[in-house]
Amino acid sequence: MIPPKSRVLILCTGNSARSQMAEGLLRHDAGHKFEVESAGVKASHVRPEAIEAMAELGIDLKGHRSKNVTEFEGQPFDYVITVCDNAKETCPVWFGQAHLIHNTFEDPPAPTVGTYEERLTVFRRVRDELRTWLRTFAAEHEPAT
Repeated sequence: MIPPKSRVLILCTGNSARSQMAEGLLRHDAGHKFEVESAGVKASHVRPEAIEAMAELGIDLKGHRSKNVTEFEGQPFDYVITVCDNAKETCPVWFGQAHLIHNTFEDPPAPTVGTYEERLTVFRRVRDELRTWLRTFAAEHEPAT
């Protein structure tokens, strides 16, 4: 019998970088334990730097789209993880029994700041910080029973 997976929703402001990378990382590294989604409080688009930084690890975000958190209204989640302060402060209250977990990760620079390579360097650092933190999260949290 296959044990049930815990459902995880990862929230950020625009669902364009941090939450997208976190979704890809957790699904890749612990998809056997977690069903993972991501969303934003103000959906936008997936940043090309996030797609490239994740591709370097063999994780494909090209098919991802930015989703608004309202798409998940009424769905049960075991964990709701906010990865930026804005998402924590504006997190919807309809997550019921979900365990709310917060950790702030640097907001990668806007597309108008610096060169593409300079921005990509920040995306790589944030990606690696997310991965380290999510591996600890996955090790400490067992699937729902």
